Formats: sequence, structure tokens, C-alpha cells
Amino acid sequence: MPIQRQHTNQRMSQIIVHNGTVYLAGQVGENLSAGIEQQTRETLVAIEQLLLEAGTDKSHLLSVTIYLKDIDADFSGMNTVWDQWLPHGLAPARATVQAKLCEPEILVEMTVVAALPK
Repeated sequence: MPIQRQHTNQRMSQIIVHNGTVYLAGQVGENLSAGIEQQTRETLVAIEQLLLEAGTDKSHLLSVTIYLKDIDADFSGMNTVWDQWLPHGLAPARATVQAKLCEPEILVEMTVVAALPK
């Protein structure tokens, strides 16, 4: 089965589709001056758009890794938005870690693995 790459540059692809699985590169919000709730909302919008482009949606999430700049300050606010966004009963496997992100204004980044619907 071929590997499909979308939105590819020299460094990375935003979407990889292989063998019925969709992999998304790390996604962040657009307004990096916003707080954790708004950055989380924007990140989830970006994820939804890429999943749709790949032929799937958030109901097919398999795994999400969430990177927070400050887990003590932002875990609760991020989870408030996450819990509202996630369809009931369809929680993916998930890990949340604190990380030094590539720009100091980024408060949250998420990587996603999802299944393609059959």
C-alpha cells in the first residue's frame, strides 16, 4: 500500500495516510498571543480540518499526544476545551506531557493518529 503525503515540505508532511491510518504532524493554534483555552480551540479546529481533508474525523481518533508548555498552569484549561470537543464515549488513547515547544508563545501542541472509516 502506498504512503500518501499531503502538505509536504522539505522538513515534514502535515498529513500522512498509510494502510488505513492517518497521522497528523504537531498542530498548534494560530493566535499565539491567546491563552490556553483559545490556543486549544484553534488547535482542535486545525486537527478537524486536516482529518476531514484526509477522509476521516474526530470520531475515528486512535491516539493523541498533547504537549503543554506548562502542565501545572494549563492542564485544567486545556482539558476543559478538550472535554467539550471530544465526542462522548469516543476517547482516544492519550498522553499529556510538559515540553519546551519550538516558540515560547506556543502553549499547546497536539499530534494525532486516526483511522480511516471503512
